Amino acid sequence: MTRKRTTPAVLLATALVSTLVTGCGGDASAGDGTHVTVTVGYQSKTINTVTAGTLLRSLGYFERALAAQGERDGVSYKVEWQDYATGAPITAQMTAGKIDIGSMGDFPLLINAARGKQLNRPTRLVSVTGYNLRGALNTVVTAPQSKLGSLKDLRGKKVSTSVGSAADGTLVRALQRAGLDPVKDVRKLNQQPAVGASALQAGSADALSQFVAWPGLLVFQDKAKALYDGAELNLPTFHGVTVREDFAEQRPKVLDAFLTAQIEATRYLNEHPVQAAEKVAKATGLPPEVVYLYNGSGGIATFDPALKPQLVSALKKDVSVLRTAELVDDVDVDAFVDDGPIKRVYGKEYAERLAATPGASRSEVWLTGEDRTRPFESPTALLTFVAGHKNQVRAAYVPDATTGTRWFADRAVWVQDGKELHPFVTASAARAYTQAHPGARTVSYATALEHAS
Repeated sequence: MTRKRTTPAVLLATALVSTLVTGCGGDASAGDGTHVTVTVGYQSKTINTVTAGTLLRSLGYFERALAAQGERDGVSYKVEWQDYATGAPITAQMTAGKIDIGSMGDFPLLINAARGKQLNRPTRLVSVTGYNLRGALNTVVTAPQSKLGSLKDLRGKKVSTSVGSAADGTLVRALQRAGLDPVKDVRKLNQQPAVGASALQAGSADALSQFVAWPGLLVFQDKAKALYDGAELNLPTFHGVTVREDFAEQRPKVLDAFLTAQIEATRYLNEHPVQAAEKVAKATGLPPEVVYLYNGSGGIATFDPALKPQLVSALKKDVSVLRTAELVDDVDVDAFVDDGPIKRVYGKEYAERLAATPGASRSEVWLTGEDRTRPFESPTALLTFVAGHKNQVRAAYVPDATTGTRWFADRAVWVQDGKELHPFVTASAARAYTQAHPGARTVSYATALEHAS
């Protein structure tokens, strides 16, 4: 029998998590039988997870569902919310028995599955929070005045990312497609998102590859510009909910209550996108305009708890990236994914959710003082409106002409092609368009507004 090779990275992570296990006693969900605390790990500023974290907490739906359950089974439930910057510490606490339910991105989910199996604390993926079928939730950005024009220009440069994150996975794949070796051709800095953002501003990092909402936030604050749109990979990326297997088996009704609450929070976000963005902004300190870029109607993220086949398929493809980076030996994705609970909660509606497809991103304007946005048929039509309401515009959003990724209109790269104006997230995408369309030219946002007015 051939024994699997245990990599140094796996040994180190195992030792770290083992220390957490031995240093903390008891399970997060433990109680005296009539008083039970359920601990939820979430990432408040990773706004693709809000329906299982920030927004859900703000709405109080899980507490309400548990109160109703408690009346039925005679148990007093309490929810403890623990906020983290990335998925790694949530996994460490889950495998230490200190977190019952957690949410994180696709690559961290795979590490969650691997660590759980290694430490005999198996976990299960039970639902999805938000996703983008092309991969637009991750973006590589550079400083506003950077001379870097494409990924190929990163050769020999320092790039900040969070190793093992979804954004790191995007960086690795994007560099490979650009003909660069992610290990030999760039110097990767393993940093938390906030640290990486500071490094980019300080000039100690030439580029930053991160997940929502960091790229959009930095661009909105004029602290960065987009170098690479993750949607160019055309590979799905998503965030999901993971639960400890023993917790799910011991307290299935609590898990059902959580998924029921998540479904309600998802419905609220989809039906009240502006109000949801405001709630998340208030809880996180993020600008509402940035939250809406990702989570709004037709935003970069689509929110649906269903475990869609294309997302599970994408998760299987992610395994090889983590294995090459020696972050996992292997992951049995089919064993990790458990759609039983979400099917149970949805009932007959689940088949409908599986078949649902995201709507196309659209052009929208958010005027100051309004609690709704205004849709437009085209970016050119939006510009015409903005030109006549310059002092009233809180935010304007347009979809990239190639990938469909929504971006801020005043931060997009605009191309004039005859009478039409086309927005792009990155200068390289705009350049590719002009090269393929004789007569098309890149113009400034001010010129685009003048042309549309």
